[in-house]
Amino acid sequence: MENFLFQATIYLLAAVIAVPIAARLGLGSVLGYLLAGIVIGPIFGLVGSETEDLQHFAEFGVVMMLFLIGLELEPRALWDMRDRLIGLGGLQITLTTGCIMAAAMVLGQPWSIGLAIGLIFALSSTAIVLQTLSEKGLMQTGGGRSTFSVLLTQDIAVIPMLALLPLLAMSQVVSMNSDGSLERPHGDDSHGHSMSLVEGLPGWGVTLVTIAVVGAVVLAGIFLTRPLFRFIHQARLREMYTATALLIVVGIAVLMTLVGLSPALGTFMAGVVLANTE
Repeated sequence: MENFLFQATIYLLAAVIAVPIAARLGLGSVLGYLLAGIVIGPIFGLVGSETEDLQHFAEFGVVMMLFLIGLELEPRALWDMRDRLIGLGGLQITLTTGCIMAAAMVLGQPWSIGLAIGLIFALSSTAIVLQTLSEKGLMQTGGGRSTFSVLLTQDIAVIPMLALLPLLAMSQVVSMNSDGSLERPHGDDSHGHSMSLVEGLPGWGVTLVTIAVVGAVVLAGIFLTRPLFRFIHQARLREMYTATALLIVVGIAVLMTLVGLSPALGTFMAGVVLANTE
């Protein structure tokens, strides 16, 4: 307990000192947090051993932030942004993926690995960019809305990307097996057992399960959330609405994790679905 309080004091003190300084210099709070972490971590070594546990809290913060962003975006608003989502966002992902894939193939990588690398580099951090735009008051500007459209397209594109990656990995393993240079592994207990709905499935099976789970989340959000909240309303307790919303967020985050998707992406979908509910 004493060690926990000491570590918490260091984190809070570093944030209180570094973030206002970074904001006054026009660098933004995100860069302030990063600089504070570098100072108390690699430079002075005051923290570091507990970062794995702290990471879970940080990830849940991103999950909640994307859920709130989803609540502010009604499906109708998404439809109104379709030109920017498909045009601007799709163009960014396609061009970035194509350029990186071509560069990887020039360097001697197979097309499947090049495509996987290109898909990864086509994505960026929604949390960091949105925080920066919000601090500088750029969210409601034309450039801010365009940037948000690109980020939103990237978040949505994660679903087909993660469904495609197992197929790329399977094709790569099959091609390497045909050369006799690599055999497909038959189980590995070095990392222990983890809960998963797609573990041990072939690539096409992972894709089908992922699509089915995403579809189930969307359908449940459309048809089940209103009856659920009407049932909760009978209790006449305000805190039950909070508990139910948290249950939906955490439950979808767990479900997305079970199929290998980002929990933040899942809760963003939940926010969009719940945006039309009472």
